[in-house]
Amino acid sequence: MIRVGIVGASGLAGGELIRLVLQHPELELTFLGGNSSAGRRPAELHPGLRLDLGLTVEPVVTDRVVERCDVVFLATPAPVSARLAAKLADRVPCVIDLSGAFRIRTPELHERWYPQAGRSGELADRFVYGVPELVGDELEYAPLISVPGCYATAITLGLAPLVLELGLDLRTVVVDGKSGSSGGGLQLRVPDLHPLRNGAIAPYAPTGHRHAAEVGDWFQGAKPGTLGSLTMSAYGVSHVRGLLASAYVFTDDEVDGRELQRAYLRFYRGHRFVRVRRNNETLIPVPDPQAVVGSNYCDVSVLHDPDGGRIVVLAALDNLVKGASGQAVQALNKRFGLPEETGLTMQPVMPT
Repeated sequence: MIRVGIVGASGLAGGELIRLVLQHPELELTFLGGNSSAGRRPAELHPGLRLDLGLTVEPVVTDRVVERCDVVFLATPAPVSARLAAKLADRVPCVIDLSGAFRIRTPELHERWYPQAGRSGELADRFVYGVPELVGDELEYAPLISVPGCYATAITLGLAPLVLELGLDLRTVVVDGKSGSSGGGLQLRVPDLHPLRNGAIAPYAPTGHRHAAEVGDWFQGAKPGTLGSLTMSAYGVSHVRGLLASAYVFTDDEVDGRELQRAYLRFYRGHRFVRVRRNNETLIPVPDPQAVVGSNYCDVSVLHDPDGGRIVVLAALDNLVKGASGQAVQALNKRFGLPEETGLTMQPVMPT
């Protein structure tokens, strides 16, 4: 069994990690870490977890974590992850960080979007960007893995076939993102109170989002195609889980609308957790976040809009699963040589 520790056990991503680790046949949960919730049982923090795990949340003492864990998930804010990763690197076989501390490789870009992280540049260079469908063998035996942001996961998976399979030069990409309230975590903010959030479409980042910077940074060295300018507007909606990223792509390359769907099917053949879908194949238009809630799937559709001179790429996922904890477990599976779907075969829950 692979011994697992979760730091940040009281948060939404931490609770989801506990749920996924408990249903994984090859993992044993041996440590729960957190300072503000120290001494509390998981069932107190996460009402859905009624099992007596024999564990309480403990203060994070490095030697204790090293002694009890083969892999440590950091479901903590970026500054905390930067500090803990520096202490745990090379002392446990694998550290998987769910924060933004190590996602953006370019120092200047990282400093703009995560000025409080205070990370080591040398340590950042050692992290593998953990999108299992795109980085392939890089995750095998990787000691340090950075899980992408939820929007970044959807956008990157949505655009990758255009750049990496078709080799298009994407001159301009404009992303419209809509996400549920769980994307903001459990921090109390007035705009997230139910009387203000329910029924709202709130433009909380209308002129830029750090996940767009993350996507651009990752695609910087992508071949054979290229990604030029990528901008994003993000909106909060009254869902709790799930997000939809709509990417409007403009290219000077010639586009064959019939080839787009075939290219996406080729690119994701054999990748269980990306479902390439026709927009009109079900009772409701897809991708739709409610069709993936509770699962590790990302649903992707690609459409050609010849009148608008654009390609439209739609990607939907559950931000707490494929956008965070599920992808983290998927990366763990790759890291330890397990089948990628191990412990992640749950189907979506619908209606939600």
